[in-house]
Amino acid sequence: MSAEGTQRPGKAELEAARDRVIPDVLPDGGAVFRVLFSGINPSLYSAATGHHFARPGNRFWPALHRSGFTGKLLAPSEQGLLAEYGLGITNIVARSTARADELSPEELRAGGERLEALVERHRPRFLAVAGVTAYRAAFRRPNAAIGLQDELVGSARLWVLPNPSGLNASWTLDRIAGEFARLRAHS
Repeated sequence: MSAEGTQRPGKAELEAARDRVIPDVLPDGGAVFRVLFSGINPSLYSAATGHHFARPGNRFWPALHRSGFTGKLLAPSEQGLLAEYGLGITNIVARSTARADELSPEELRAGGERLEALVERHRPRFLAVAGVTAYRAAFRRPNAAIGLQDELVGSARLWVLPNPSGLNASWTLDRIAGEFARLRAHS
């Protein structure tokens, strides 16, 4: 059982989730839209559960809370509450995979174009991409670093965040939350 009291997906459920798409979580039209967070693509675990950043060990939700974006620690199943905070979630590439390295450079670039269109349509103040390597490929910015970027995506300011995956051992939860807090201070 997970911390939420729900059964974790088994091996067959995870494999069946390959190439699934999780719907974007976006505030209603006309609502304040501060930040659109973008992951690289859904994990099989996220696709099996239908919730963004759902894999145990992913630090997105704790970092979001520790940084002050949310008043409480949200579980992935509470992703619908993000709109109350003026936040949303999407992915560069919509289809789920076991690992991000299964994505081609062409898919990442096409995903960058999709993100640009999404930002134009929904007009968040910031687009925050979680994963500098994927951002570099998707937006053809080979020298990009974590933090505020000089360019805009549509009308949105752009911030690159560290990948919150538990596999990204070079970034601790405190460091990730600190970068989220820097973004929150600007948004």
